[in-house]
Amino acid sequence: MKLHNFKNILPGAVLLLIAGLTSCTKDLDVTPIDPNQTMVPSEPELFAKCYATMALSGNWGGDSGDCDIDRLDGGTTGFVRQMWNSNELTTDEAICAWGDPGIPEFNYCTWGSAHPMLEGFYNRLYTSIAFCNHYLEVCGGKNETHTAEVRFLRAMYYYFLMDCFGNVPFATQLMATSPEQIERAKLFEWIESELLAVKDEMDDPVVRTSSSDGYGRADRDAANLLLARMYLNAEVYTGEARWSDAKKYAEEVINGPHKLWDQYSDNGMWTPYQMLFMGDNGENGSSIEAILPLLGDGIKTTSYGTSMFLMSSAWNEDMDVNDDFGMVGKFWAGNRARHQLILKFFPNDDAPEASINDMYVAAGDDRALFHGIDRTVAVETPGTFASGFSVGKFRNTYSTGATPHSTSFPDADYFLMRSAEAYLIAAEADAHMNNGITTDCAKYINALRDRAHKAQKLNSYSLDQILDERSRELYWEGFRRTDLIRYGYFAGDKSGQYLWEWKNGSQNGASIPAYRNLFAIPASDMTANPNLTQNPNY
Repeated sequence: MKLHNFKNILPGAVLLLIAGLTSCTKDLDVTPIDPNQTMVPSEPELFAKCYATMALSGNWGGDSGDCDIDRLDGGTTGFVRQMWNSNELTTDEAICAWGDPGIPEFNYCTWGSAHPMLEGFYNRLYTSIAFCNHYLEVCGGKNETHTAEVRFLRAMYYYFLMDCFGNVPFATQLMATSPEQIERAKLFEWIESELLAVKDEMDDPVVRTSSSDGYGRADRDAANLLLARMYLNAEVYTGEARWSDAKKYAEEVINGPHKLWDQYSDNGMWTPYQMLFMGDNGENGSSIEAILPLLGDGIKTTSYGTSMFLMSSAWNEDMDVNDDFGMVGKFWAGNRARHQLILKFFPNDDAPEASINDMYVAAGDDRALFHGIDRTVAVETPGTFASGFSVGKFRNTYSTGATPHSTSFPDADYFLMRSAEAYLIAAEADAHMNNGITTDCAKYINALRDRAHKAQKLNSYSLDQILDERSRELYWEGFRRTDLIRYGYFAGDKSGQYLWEWKNGSQNGASIPAYRNLFAIPASDMTANPNLTQNPNY
C-alpha cells in the first residue's frame, strides 16, 4: 500500500469519525459531528491516518489551516516541528531568532508547564495514540501486518512521551477518561514488550523508493532501530543499563538491507550526505538509508510542520545562490546554529565566512552544511538571524536538476529513522561495554566518516568522541537533547561541565538543574486529569 497520497484518501465517513477527537487525555473518545449518523470504519483510511498524523497537522494539510487538535493551530502541533523544537532548540545545536511564545524559553532552557509548543507536542502525540487505539479497536486483526504496524506506531508515540515527559497518562483503549499515570520504567517495559511482540509480524526489511508499494511504512528494521535507541537510553529511563541489547538490535539493522548511501549525484553536484535531505530523496537512491520516511509532496502532501519547517525556518534569501533552495519566497530566517555546533567541525574555531559549498570543503567533512557569509559564528544576539551561522542541511532542490513539483511546498521526505543512527548506537554501546573505548566498532564510525569524505580515521573512539560524531552526523534531526541527557551534560551535576551559548539564559552558558531533564506535564492536562502528578519543580 502506498501512503504518498494519504491526504487525499480520507473519505467523508472517516473525516467525521476523527473530527470530534479532543486534544487532551481527559477524554480520548471520538464523537461524530452528527451522532445520528451511522458510520462504517474504513480500514485503509484509518491505517493511513495513523501515519499521516506525523506528516500532516489535520486532514487536508498546507494552507487549509485545519488541525486535528482543538484550540491549537497546525503549526503549533506539527509532529516534526515540535519534536525538533523541543530536542534541538534546547541544546547546543540550534537557536531561533523568533519571538513567538515559547521560543525564547526553549532558547534559554527556561520553559514551564504552560509552554504552548510543549503542549502542542504532547497533544499531538496523544492524538496520534488515540488514532492508533481507534484503529486497533475497530480494525485490529483485519490485516495482520497493518495491525502490527499500528501497534509499532503507538509504541513509538509513547516512546517520545516517555523520553520527554517521563511518567505520563497511559491508555490502550480509545474510551479512556482521566487515564492513570504510568511510571517511566513501567512504560519502558510496555513499549519494549510491544515492539518485541509485533516486529516479526511486520514486513521484512526492504529498500524502497517513493514509487514503491509500502514506501513510508515501517518494517521490521524500524522496530529493531527503536529498540536499539531505547536500550541505549535504558539507564536514563529505568536505572538499568542495557548496552549489549542496544548493540544487538543496532547490528540487526546494520546487517540488514538498509545501508549508508554513499554515491554522488549523477551530475556530480551533490554529495551523498546532501542527497539524504533534498527534494528528490525518495527517488535519488538515498532512500536505501531511509528506515522510516515521513512523506512530503509539494502538491499532494503539503505541510508547514515537516520538511518545510526544517528548510524555510533556516534559510534566508542571501543563501539562495543559483536557486539551490528549491522553493520561492519561503525564507523564514529563524533557526540557525549555535557556536558549539560549528566547533564540532572546526575545533580550532577557524570556520571561514563561506558559502555552504565552500564551508564543507574547508571543514574536510561533507556534513558541514553551513553558510557563514555576512554571519557571525558566535550568537551574540539571539533575536538576530545573522548572529550565528546558517544551516543549509535541508533543501527542496532535486539532485538531478529536475524541477520540484511545487516551489511553495517541498517534495522532500523527512527520514525520521535512517540507518546511520544504528552505526552510532552500536559503537557507543560497545564503548560502554569496554571501559569507554570502542575498537571493534570503530569501523562503524569510520564508515560514516568515509561517506562524509573526512580524511581522519581512528582505530578506536572514546565515548566523548562518539558523542561528537553523533552531532556531526545527526545534527538538527531531533536527537541532541536525549544524547546530552544520556551523557549527563544537559542538566544536573555534570551540566556545568559542558556549556553552550545562552544555556540557562547566560550568553556564556550556565548549568541547569536536574529536573529540566524532563519537560513539565502541560498545565492544561494537569487541570483536566486529576490522576496526574506533575514532574518535580514545575
